[in-house]
Amino acid sequence: MDAMDAEDEVPVSTSETSTLVDDNSTVVNATGAVNLQPVPAVIPPVVPTAILPPVVPAIAPRLAVPPPIPPPLAPLPVRPPVLRPPVAQNGEMQENDSDSDLEEMVSGRGAAGSTQEYEISEESRIVRERQEKALQELLMKRRAAALAVPTNDMAVRARLRRLGEPITLFGEREMERRDRLRMLMARLDAEGQLEKLMKAHEDEEAAASAAPAEEEDIQYPFYTEGSKALLDARVEIAKYSLVKSALRLHRARRKRDDPDEDVDAEVDWALKQAGSLALDCSEIGDDRPLFGCSLSHDGKMLATCSLSGIAKIWSMPQVQKVSTLKGHTERATDVVFSPTSNYLATASADKTARLWNSEGSLLRTFEGHLDRLARIAFHPSGKYLGTASFDKTWRLWNVESGEELLLQEGHSRSVYGLSFHHDGSLVASCGLDALVRVWDLRTGRSILALEGHVKPVLGVSFSPNGYHLASGGEDNTCRIWDLRQRRSSYIIPAHSNLISQVKFEPQEGYFLATASYDMTAKVWSSRDFKPVKTLSGHEAKIMSLDVASDGQFITTVSYDRTIKLWSSKNIEKEEKMDMD
Repeated sequence: MDAMDAEDEVPVSTSETSTLVDDNSTVVNATGAVNLQPVPAVIPPVVPTAILPPVVPAIAPRLAVPPPIPPPLAPLPVRPPVLRPPVAQNGEMQENDSDSDLEEMVSGRGAAGSTQEYEISEESRIVRERQEKALQELLMKRRAAALAVPTNDMAVRARLRRLGEPITLFGEREMERRDRLRMLMARLDAEGQLEKLMKAHEDEEAAASAAPAEEEDIQYPFYTEGSKALLDARVEIAKYSLVKSALRLHRARRKRDDPDEDVDAEVDWALKQAGSLALDCSEIGDDRPLFGCSLSHDGKMLATCSLSGIAKIWSMPQVQKVSTLKGHTERATDVVFSPTSNYLATASADKTARLWNSEGSLLRTFEGHLDRLARIAFHPSGKYLGTASFDKTWRLWNVESGEELLLQEGHSRSVYGLSFHHDGSLVASCGLDALVRVWDLRTGRSILALEGHVKPVLGVSFSPNGYHLASGGEDNTCRIWDLRQRRSSYIIPAHSNLISQVKFEPQEGYFLATASYDMTAKVWSSRDFKPVKTLSGHEAKIMSLDVASDGQFITTVSYDRTIKLWSSKNIEKEEKMDMD
């Protein structure tokens, strides 16, 4: 009986799936798991009704064996493997070691029921091909860089011809042709065609060894041989410049050593005269805009030229017309008086320069330029004439014979202005290439190339002191170059528009005058290059100016067709009248 009761009291069977633990939790047992020991029933003791203890919920005993992880209620979805391209390390392609692990994991999940094969995508294949192609090109370039390629263009063409390639392609330049030969040689080297390459090299060496034997008798001079007239002119210019430079140096030493000479007082007086410049006369010069003006060496005549191609001579200081010079077929671009006589020369866009006397008679025509002329200038001796042209050259002419002595190249663009040194040994040229060049007339060499302007240079002038050179151009600045130091010593922000002309005072160079398209002309001190006077009055851009030999007056011509005379003598007359 007791045994049967004991069997009936077993409360837990193997088919049960949950057991009550407390009010809010259940313990889930796996079916067919470990059988639990029977838990004896807890019988509360009998307590008298008078005192009732608080009701304590039954606490299940903690299981001695931890329950295993239950299986999921539904199979997990199989995640497709991620295909990653192999990573290059140290130049070698390495495979992914985790591919087999992924396959095992996928195959181990029986819920999917299938395995996936790895295939390289189209994008990965294209990337791999691109990498291989880039690697081959890099190796090809390295091989090409190690090859010896001729630097002479004729040798490059000869090797291309021997290799059976076109010697030049349409629009191909020298460096491109050399690069093409280099890549061709590298490709032949990579393909193993060394015999063809070596044969071409041997043919070149054979041709090079045979060439000197044929050209031994030919000797080329290292200079351009000039005419006998040019040689005589150089000798005469050298003799003239030696005398003039000796006189200049003697005068400079006397001013330095003589206690009676007060240079500062002279400069102050000259600047005072320049500061007192005022408009003395204004005259209509032509029906068309005026382009150039020049004062005679004695200051008694003024010459002007205009767009009509006509030049006129005026008496000074009344500015009355004396004669008219007609002969040019195009506009006149410049006019200049000879420093030793009353002859004058004109330049024109008809590619010629002409020599006239003061009565208006044509004496000589200088022909030879291939494009229109710009500025012209006489040599201090008066025997030679320099012309600047838009054909990128300037030329030196013999005034007496009209013969062309020198055709000088050197500028990369049009030559616009010329100025001779007061000693006669040097000449400065400026042009649209923003460059100022100084040439030695005795040897024909370019001794200085002065760089600094950022736009075309339109005017240049030597100072009588012998070592200062002024230039002005389209960058609105006037630069003062020191020939002793070979650099720019002053930069004057002179005008608000381009500078058309610059001129030093011709006697001592105590001041500098500049003309500009801003309708003003300005006077600057040569001591510190500070402004002294601004000459305002023109109604259009000023094309040119000139300074009298004694510095007492300045003439300007403008696009408004007027000639204006700025004088300091009328100020002296007024002062005398006031004193009287």
